[in-house]
Amino acid sequence: MVTASVDRASIGLRSERGPVLAALMLSTGLIAIDATILATAVPSIVRDLGSYQQFPWLFSVYLLAQAVSVPIYSRFADTVGRKPIILLGIGLFLLGSILCGVAWSMPALILFRIVQGLGAGAVAPMSMTIVGDIYTVAERAKVQGYIASVWAISSVVGPALGGIFAQLDAWRWIFWVNVPLCLIAGWMLLREYHEKKQTQKHRIDYAGAALLTVGLTGLILGMLEGGNAWDWISAPSALCFGIGALALVAFGLVERRAAEPIVDLRLAARPLILTTTIVSLGIGALMTGVTSFAPAYLEGSIGIAPLLSGLAVAALTLGWPISAANAGRLYLRIGFRRTTLTGMGITTIAAIALAAVSPWPNPFSVAGIAFVLGFGLGWSAAPTLIAAQASVGWGERGAVTGMNAFARSAGSALGVAVFGAISNAVIARGAGPDDPATIVSASVWVFVSAAVVAALTLAAAFFMPRDSVEEHSGEAR
Repeated sequence: MVTASVDRASIGLRSERGPVLAALMLSTGLIAIDATILATAVPSIVRDLGSYQQFPWLFSVYLLAQAVSVPIYSRFADTVGRKPIILLGIGLFLLGSILCGVAWSMPALILFRIVQGLGAGAVAPMSMTIVGDIYTVAERAKVQGYIASVWAISSVVGPALGGIFAQLDAWRWIFWVNVPLCLIAGWMLLREYHEKKQTQKHRIDYAGAALLTVGLTGLILGMLEGGNAWDWISAPSALCFGIGALALVAFGLVERRAAEPIVDLRLAARPLILTTTIVSLGIGALMTGVTSFAPAYLEGSIGIAPLLSGLAVAALTLGWPISAANAGRLYLRIGFRRTTLTGMGITTIAAIALAAVSPWPNPFSVAGIAFVLGFGLGWSAAPTLIAAQASVGWGERGAVTGMNAFARSAGSALGVAVFGAISNAVIARGAGPDDPATIVSASVWVFVSAAVVAALTLAAAFFMPRDSVEEHSGEAR
């Protein structure tokens, strides 16, 4: 058994944390597999349930629900504890997976993906927060290797399963495989993880949550349906963007006065928190820019099998954990900032290379570049998160972790929307989604946009505060 509390001395022997880590690895596996298994089966799902232009919604609504719910869960985690929140997330993810498995139409599948996203919004940040509670900064360097192994396995298993199910015309099993994982992960956490938590009254920021949801939804709806359901310059388009912008402005004003804001903007006043949050925003957009669109690019342009397109994309999610597993050794030697700059430099070079070769579709070139891109992301994502966690104590760690996870989820949701809008605009001007040349042209513009995002994220990383190696052996209390 293990106990997590404000006093790190009460945690217990290191050996007692093993079962909890195993449960967290399995919980992370839920999100890791879901991040890679769906993209390879998109063409099969679209053929059964809806048009090509609708598929970005499968990712954007999931990521939107995750992004909006992450800060809410994180705020509760700092008051009622981590365990109830992660168990709630696993339960919602289980329910969403079952509903997706029986979806009868594209609108139904999109709706049920929202339920999945609400579950993922709790599982992902709570796993990271619990690790931050029970392991020191130096210990996390080793623990990252275990967590990274989950992503490494999932990066191969996910696309392979997705491709196999798609070729067997059994894409619904993409969601059914989550059921046993959810049940086992929930049982392990119930049995092994016991925490001493700070109990206090809390106020739910309903206004902030509602405004954030309306704001992001308005922007995403305007980007995905502009030039598709209506013209870019039209009343519906102006309405979506106008409502979205006004809601986000109102959200910022409400959060400044809220007693317990779901996104504590005061944390963003700290240079380290602000810069790491911006980097996470870019990382989220880059991740979805490749994993969501590359399989459709390869399958639609040269007609390769879903399994092969999935393995090509799997190279990205394989490169990520390999570098993440070794990032700890690097940032303990040269610091968080230098490690992040190294990772984003590699990522930017890889993103530019992908844009350069995309006019000539080839699964081997995509796989090689995707591996390097993922390798760079692994050296960027982990150091930025751990730097932010190490700068605060227990009472703020959930909020800081939530802000980092929110930024990555929001970046992913907005990234899918922006890249989807670009893709749809090119397809609308071309010969349609069944024309290979049009798919190539649309994908080229998506990958060029991803390269721009990578360059901007690298620029943001330059503004991270300089840190000394000695700081990494301690942690804010």
